[in-house]
Amino acid sequence: MKLTIKILVFLFGALIVFSCTKVKNNNSKTIKAQSSLKAKDILGNPDYLAISYGGYRANTRDVQPTIEELKEDMKLLNAMGVKILRTYNVHFNQAANLLEAINQLKKEDVNFEMYVMLGIWIDCKNAFNWEQGEPNHNEESERNITEVKTAVELTKKYPNIVKILAVGNEAMVKWATSYYVRPGIILKWVNYLQELKITGELSSDLWITSSDNFASWGGGGKEYHVEDLNKLIHAVDYISMHTYPMHDTHYNPTFWGLIETEKKLTKEEKLDAIMLRSKEYAIAQYDSVYNYMKSLGVEKPIHIGETGWASLSGGLYGDNGSKACDEYKQAKFYQYMREWTAEAGMSCFYFEAFDENWKDARNVEGSENHFGLFKIDGTAKYALWEMVDKGVFDGLTRNGKQISKTYDGDLNKLLQDVLIPEVKIK
Repeated sequence: MKLTIKILVFLFGALIVFSCTKVKNNNSKTIKAQSSLKAKDILGNPDYLAISYGGYRANTRDVQPTIEELKEDMKLLNAMGVKILRTYNVHFNQAANLLEAINQLKKEDVNFEMYVMLGIWIDCKNAFNWEQGEPNHNEESERNITEVKTAVELTKKYPNIVKILAVGNEAMVKWATSYYVRPGIILKWVNYLQELKITGELSSDLWITSSDNFASWGGGGKEYHVEDLNKLIHAVDYISMHTYPMHDTHYNPTFWGLIETEKKLTKEEKLDAIMLRSKEYAIAQYDSVYNYMKSLGVEKPIHIGETGWASLSGGLYGDNGSKACDEYKQAKFYQYMREWTAEAGMSCFYFEAFDENWKDARNVEGSENHFGLFKIDGTAKYALWEMVDKGVFDGLTRNGKQISKTYDGDLNKLLQDVLIPEVKIK
């Protein structure tokens, strides 16, 4: 009997050792597989949903989100299927803390995946600083070199997380009058980073781009069609293009409104028709960039670096303006853009994950504060209601608060705040 017990104890112990070894080997395989992923493997991959991210919860960026708060957000986004984040600069602690938060989550769970398109903020001399003189768009800010250097350091520290570097955010578009630079400045830094790949200081698998408005990539007027832009298109690994039909509901409302045959439709049918036209408007902007790229004899990927739709506006896009902003239109735009880009094999860094009130701190109803799919307190807007119903966010929180739905989940109540634009399309 004692011998039998000893044999059983031995077999049980062997089973535990075997199981632990198997788990360890599986974990090693998972870690190796993740570390070998390249930008080209995740961009355009439907299993790697992309989104723009800022984790600021206060009305000022002087209050930086903590690593624990960032981890809380990462768990929410990961539950949604998001695996690629886009950030905008490295001169605040959020960027470094975000990378460390992801790093910690990967150590806690080897199956956790999150990669980053790390933004490098680029602006011109005297940008946002009128005391030193008017912005000089032909020269760059002295701080740009520090921004690039910091981004390189973070990329080298977290090579398994940072897969893309984006030089500038809407840094070439001419309506960014406070800070835009000429394409030659962006080209200089893109070439610099590409050289670091050649020398081996940065991974050759890292992709370098610039994230800018469709017009800046040649899809706008001829004033953008300059030689340095053409060289830039050749230099980047892919084009990261922005498109914002919402803004053009005010600035260029050629697509915004109802045609005669749609007047008898139900409210929701009218809204769906309007938002489908908004998607087609975005596709037309993509086509304009693609056609310009092809005219240069270039063939490389184009991904949507930014697009979005605010859920509230007290200004140009609200009740007294184009009547564009509400949660229903936001949800439809989100749905249609996800469907289009998935079908086209593109990534879409949808703007954005969470509301951020620092963007227009003096104006609570400013549209820039309301692009998030979540409110700051973690309440899920209409675009995410179905996920809430499916239990996607069960057990997850933001600021310690469980995820619930806006309007108490009452669609009829939501629709009362939804307006139909009065503009008629001929």
